Amino acid sequence: MVGIDAAIANAFRRILLAEVPTMAVEKVFVYNNTSIVQDEILAHRLGLIPIRADPRLFEYRNQGDQEGTEIDTLQFQLKIKCKRNPHAAKESSDPDELYFNHKVYSKHMTWVPLGNQTDLFPDADFRPVHDDILIALLRPGQEIDVLMHCVKGIGKDHAKFSPVATASYRLLPDITLLQPIEDEAAETLQKCFSPGVIEIQNINGKKVARVANARLDTFSREVFRHEGLKNLVRLARVRNHYIFSVESTGILPPDVLVSEAIKILMGKCQRFLNELDSVSME
Repeated sequence: MVGIDAAIANAFRRILLAEVPTMAVEKVFVYNNTSIVQDEILAHRLGLIPIRADPRLFEYRNQGDQEGTEIDTLQFQLKIKCKRNPHAAKESSDPDELYFNHKVYSKHMTWVPLGNQTDLFPDADFRPVHDDILIALLRPGQEIDVLMHCVKGIGKDHAKFSPVATASYRLLPDITLLQPIEDEAAETLQKCFSPGVIEIQNINGKKVARVANARLDTFSREVFRHEGLKNLVRLARVRNHYIFSVESTGILPPDVLVSEAIKILMGKCQRFLNELDSVSME
């Protein structure tokens, strides 16, 4: 992002963290749970599993609505029972060999269509983002049988709705060599920065340092530890050039998240302008 104020950049960061909606498990109906994981802990773990479902296809659930409908709720079922493997070797102590279904993973969660969702979403593949999230460990005779309702929400209400693992930004580094740096000093300078920041060119038989890509610098300030170099380099930041890093949880791609954040910010601005207009009319 280039040419904007820091407040705008921070607004995008905060919207990405807390105001772009996603679908997450909100209610867990426990029919049977004989595992060592308590019902409340199990429900909390299920809530934090990211669900691959486009939130733009759904509406927010009404506050007093307990049941949910096909336009505001996704239903998942987790039903699994651990059994002993009758063909396991007697001397074996490996749980993977001794038991069936002793590890409960997110892949065991299955989508149960509500109402006419099969017609509404004929090509949908609603499921957890990752299949290998460990939910619980079971032993023979133990079982879990739960029904889950996923609803649309935002990270401001609960962290499980946040669509990003991290959203951050930094200013573009600006590195200036105040005078030519050659030979051994050039090699030392190159080691002071991240790989790719400083390159050494061979000019008239001399090794000469030049700034290749300041963007890669991590601002370690290592150069200031060297007496012979610290006065030859100026480190600064470009004040209106922001390098954004958006790491999605996998529910939506990062580029979609950024475009949704822009729409939300535009909506906030429009509401503010409408409020000003209504006040001026009064």
